[in-house]
Amino acid sequence: MSLIRSSAWPMLALACLGGLATARADQPSGRWRDVSMADYRAHLEVLSTLTAACARGRDLVSCDPGLLGEDDRVPLGAGDHRVVRYGWLRVLFARAMEKDAAANAPGNFVKPGPVGASAAEKPRTTSQLLLEAQARIASDLKQAMETPLPLPQHAREQAVMRQVLAEREFRGLKKPDRTDSLLERFANWLNRVFAGLNNLHVHSRWLGWALTYGFLALVGVGLVVALLRLERRWRVRLVPESDGPAPGAASARYWQLWLADARQAAGEGRWREAIHFLYWAAISRLESKRLWPADRARTPREYLALVAIDDPRRAPLSSLTGDFERIWYGGRAAGEGDYRRAKEVAAGLIGEAAMDAQGGGR
Repeated sequence: MSLIRSSAWPMLALACLGGLATARADQPSGRWRDVSMADYRAHLEVLSTLTAACARGRDLVSCDPGLLGEDDRVPLGAGDHRVVRYGWLRVLFARAMEKDAAANAPGNFVKPGPVGASAAEKPRTTSQLLLEAQARIASDLKQAMETPLPLPQHAREQAVMRQVLAEREFRGLKKPDRTDSLLERFANWLNRVFAGLNNLHVHSRWLGWALTYGFLALVGVGLVVALLRLERRWRVRLVPESDGPAPGAASARYWQLWLADARQAAGEGRWREAIHFLYWAAISRLESKRLWPADRARTPREYLALVAIDDPRRAPLSSLTGDFERIWYGGRAAGEGDYRRAKEVAAGLIGEAAMDAQGGGR
């Protein structure tokens, strides 16, 4: 069995496993050790012994995936290396304690047969897979004992690749920089974290699940909080100072003029009109401060909805809006007391100093 075939086994096993815990165990941890060919052969002998012990014991002690060690990066000559991964064996050890149920055994995939084949092979049990794993390790050990053949010099293929990479479509390619290296380190760190969670899952199933789903819940809560803050920030959009008020908007008429109309209506005893003018004086004042984009087509409730919940101006504007709607649209009679109460609320929105400067009402 070649090294290329050995490195492809984890990908094949991962594609065929159905359980979430099994899939996590099959993911490479992102760590390997540089070994010599002698160290690689010694590691294979240890793996053979461990696999035989696991096949006999079928318990947590003898089938602990942590006993398998890290993956090996083996030198192939001419400065080339090949990473030999043992994720497939870790998956098998993680599921070795289960009974020989063919539907739940790891690696129970069906080999593709010739076109037109009518029957599929029967899925193998965990015991059968453990025996096959021993045979595979023995084959890899036999191959490691042989003298490696020199790698062919693919001069022609390299020339074709250089010609292809010289085309315009590939001119934007660049060598990995410091940012790429940092991202790779972060990805490797995440792989190690999830590999540790997988080991916890093997020894203490509930603790592994709790840490995994706790981490996912923490990420979800962080995203929700960030979106809520973003939505609150953009609920009240500011208008550029250079933009004038929209035609017909409340701010198109100076709030001082609305206030003057309110003062005149109050002097004539027209309290409903006076409260009406007070309300629009407050709206014009807030629009002039760029609290919201100017738009005369809004209803009083729509103006109120544009103010953030935590804005201190929301409560007085809500009170003034309610009085204005009941008196102006609800047809309720208004008196001097209603006007004075509305004027106090409007003074808080417009500003006491501004109201006094304009002689704000009786």
